[in-house]
Amino acid sequence: MTEARASTALNERYLQVRRVTVVGSAVDLSLGIIKIVGGWFSHSQALIADGVHSLSDLATDVLVLYAAKHAHAEADEDHPYGHARIETAATVGLGIALMLISTGIVYDSVSALLEPDLLVAPEAWAIALAAVSAISKEAVYHYTMRYSRRLNSELLRANAWHSRSDAISSLVVIIGVGGALLGHTSLDAVAALVVAAMIGKIGFDVAKSSVGELIDTGLDADRLDDIRDIIQSVDGVDSLHLLRTRRMAGRVLVDVHLILSDARVSVSEGHQISETVRSRLMGHFESIADVTVHIDPEDDEHAAPGKHLGLRDQVLGRLKERWQHLPAAHQIRRVNLHYLNGRIHVEVELPLALGTDPDQAAGNAAAFSDAAVGDSDIASVRVLYS
Repeated sequence: MTEARASTALNERYLQVRRVTVVGSAVDLSLGIIKIVGGWFSHSQALIADGVHSLSDLATDVLVLYAAKHAHAEADEDHPYGHARIETAATVGLGIALMLISTGIVYDSVSALLEPDLLVAPEAWAIALAAVSAISKEAVYHYTMRYSRRLNSELLRANAWHSRSDAISSLVVIIGVGGALLGHTSLDAVAALVVAAMIGKIGFDVAKSSVGELIDTGLDADRLDDIRDIIQSVDGVDSLHLLRTRRMAGRVLVDVHLILSDARVSVSEGHQISETVRSRLMGHFESIADVTVHIDPEDDEHAAPGKHLGLRDQVLGRLKERWQHLPAAHQIRRVNLHYLNGRIHVEVELPLALGTDPDQAAGNAAAFSDAAVGDSDIASVRVLYS
């Protein structure tokens, strides 16, 4: 994806998140005011708690709008991976806010239960207000959840569940008010406690999931198995290890080490295989935003057996000293080094004319190989002609 297309996609995503959240905010504001005022006049503790829940939705809607605006900013020098984790941090804040609201409702409800003489039976019309709230918030839930799936946004998904918790709490209010009207006055306060427990549980789950993302918790085992299957289906890949994933506000970043079927392929072929792996993963999993592939000639998950070996200039310097007395050494076209199993396998490329005579070719091979004997880092020497 080009930089311009990526910028356009980010802006479009932000506009959709903002539109969905503004619609939900309008509903939350209206319902919050109606339920709190209605709960006050109908003497329903549970309906007031439900109204506070709706206004908490409004507060978190504001948080969602702020986070969405800044989270969709483009990557810059200080934030090369973008700003998506602002959305994750905001989701943690949303979860904490839900738990605090839950604590407040519990305090008020327990206080009411400890003073039963102050409990007043709610009015019947409180049920109608709760029913309107349940229907409205369930509609907001489905509307928001549809866009959360489309945009793969954990923040919208959390906000959608916030709306559904309000719808469910309204159903609990209906039960509580109905019980109170039948003579069980304390049932209204008990219903408020149930609502509080639901709010607290949702807040905890939202915060826990997002904190896990902030500390780079990887994908679950099933998703990792799917990723492995795609990688191992690519021609040229023998196996893989050090598969690591992390999430950033609905996006997934992957890095993996690959062992190829042939450890001696060219750099360009290894790069082509890695690009194919990257393309297939991003094409198959919409949530994967980037893949980093490291090509290994052998399994170095636990140790790098060749880390003590020198680099090209150092190795060739030693070999040239050993080969300087060989007539063919002055016509070397290319030397390839393969670092395998803790040693170096050398390929010497000579002009084709030097290999037309079988005896001469065999002599060259023996001479280069014999001259390298004594260098403990060298495992083998092959002479090729082109």
